[in-house]
Amino acid sequence: MEINSGIQASLSGRYAVALFDLARDANALDTVADSLAGLKAAVAQSPDFKGLINSPVLSRDASGKTIAAVASSMGTDVLTTKFLGVLAQNRRLGQLPAVIRAYETLLSNHKGEARAEVTSAHPLTKTQIGALAKSLKARVGREVTLDAKVDPAILGGLVVKIGSQMIDSSIRTRLNTLAQAMKG
Repeated sequence: MEINSGIQASLSGRYAVALFDLARDANALDTVADSLAGLKAAVAQSPDFKGLINSPVLSRDASGKTIAAVASSMGTDVLTTKFLGVLAQNRRLGQLPAVIRAYETLLSNHKGEARAEVTSAHPLTKTQIGALAKSLKARVGREVTLDAKVDPAILGGLVVKIGSQMIDSSIRTRLNTLAQAMKG
């Protein structure tokens, strides 16, 4: 698998491949994905959790106990909880967001899907996400899983990244292009 070798080139990718292989062997790919989605949301929403995974001050033991308690309170599955313990023991909890992204990519490829990162100025509705997924499916020829983000700095429009392709229809880019054209 071409993507797999590219992912394995990074440290977080090697961890993600190991977790993916363990989850596949245990028939728990979606269970692990659900746990990782919860962790991803926790990293995005909780400065305390983000501080925990990036703290150089905590010892391996304290980090492992703390992450195990957090995983337990979140209802994280057993495999993901053990995996978090390995990350803590190896002082790699800071790699968790990158590991989650790599795992999502591996899972999408395994299912024959494409992953798209969509950035908008305002949160998209379910109807808009559905229409965008349908449009992207027609463009790439397979199911597309969307990872929506909000960035008010783009002012309006969308920025869509699928693999190495980027479709930038943001107002910020259009204004910058217009400003460059007016300069010369």
